[in-house]
Amino acid sequence: MMPRERSVKKLTGMPDVPLPSQALGPDSTLPQRVWYDTARATVRLAFTLAFRLRYTGLANVPRQGAALVVSNHQSHLDPPLIGAGYPRRMNFLARDTLYRSPLFARLIRSLNAIPLDREGGGMAGMKETLRRLKRGEAILVFPEGTRCWDGDIHPFKPGFATLAKRAGAAIVPATIEGAFQSWPRTRNYPLPGTIHVHFNPPILSQEIRELSEDEVVREVVTRIRAGRELIRRRPAILPRHERRSRAM
Repeated sequence: MMPRERSVKKLTGMPDVPLPSQALGPDSTLPQRVWYDTARATVRLAFTLAFRLRYTGLANVPRQGAALVVSNHQSHLDPPLIGAGYPRRMNFLARDTLYRSPLFARLIRSLNAIPLDREGGGMAGMKETLRRLKRGEAILVFPEGTRCWDGDIHPFKPGFATLAKRAGAAIVPATIEGAFQSWPRTRNYPLPGTIHVHFNPPILSQEIRELSEDEVVREVVTRIRAGRELIRRRPAILPRHERRSRAM
């Protein structure tokens, strides 16, 4: 059963304020860290203006230590949506086809992207992901493997559970709602809308050790779905005709 929403500081004794992050690695330079933080702030401002972006559940995010942020996948907007609101610097898994453009490849590398060769099994990307987790970093994954066609949550591949167990990482289930309506797979460009990102209560490493991989996957999906129901109870995220009917 999913626990009630509560701050991670009550579970771990950690302060409920962001701590300096090592997400760029212990050997990262000051310009690299400044560039990441500037890009994150710029994206968050732009998305807030364009999509009335809202973040909730930030108190659930572990402020330090290895963490896999596991989210449903609705649109091309999802990685920057999560990264802009996550209160730590983080890494992103990116399919190798995104590296075909030299300029875009340079951009995403500068923002901690890890190339993933899905056709070849992605072993090199998984090894690098495990290495960064063992260094105490945060990494974003989308276990559905691709953007959804209908806005729903589809079956998760279990590889992330294996990574979490091997790295001793916590899992932070994240729920995205509204991105599909703004930019579905059937459209070539996004439209303004309302997008909500909710960070659900984490599954801590000691809990993960006691669960099978299938149980970890089920629990993560349960928490992401619970986050979606929480978001949908908020009138601002409902379609306009539903908001009018509730107000009557």
